[in-house]
Amino acid sequence: MEDLKGLRVGYALCGSFCTFRQSIGEMKRLVGEGADVFPIMSQNAYSLDTRFGTAADFVAEIEKICGKSVIHTIPQAEPIGPKKLLDVLVISPCTGNTLAKLACGVTDTSVALAAKAHLRNARPLVLGVSTNDALANAAKNIGALMNQKNIFFIPMSQDDPVKKPNSMVVHFEKTKDTIKGALQNRQIQPVYQ
Repeated sequence: MEDLKGLRVGYALCGSFCTFRQSIGEMKRLVGEGADVFPIMSQNAYSLDTRFGTAADFVAEIEKICGKSVIHTIPQAEPIGPKKLLDVLVISPCTGNTLAKLACGVTDTSVALAAKAHLRNARPLVLGVSTNDALANAAKNIGALMNQKNIFFIPMSQDDPVKKPNSMVVHFEKTKDTIKGALQNRQIQPVYQ
């Protein structure tokens, strides 16, 4: 598959606000390659203004790129499973909080429920980890999820080993390669140096 034409991609963002610009750039790239992207945001990602930008601006930009309204509530996310809306679901950035929810089967957010609903169809879930505690409290959840069927990780690495030794961030530019591998039930190298 050289391009993603016609592939139905759910693309979810969680509250790692410092990575939104890169994530939105990747979303735009997928749309440019022909993917039909369904945007999803956690309630915090959808509603909180931060030093990285206003929620309204991010939502407006995402909806313009995708040509669809952002899924941001549990009732909006629930039909993803029964209607088999997606071929693949990407959560990027995926925070430590969302990793914990996924690892423990907690579905109290739009993103976590979207993942549960999508996985019921035995289709690939692609995670792009971005969290300051990836090599601390979140490590056990990353390990548990790496061992689960139909879950794949976009390559990640430490972003500042000296000042933030437990922090890891996703390599957004590897999203397409990870999706292609996941659709073939293959994990590309998940951790970079």
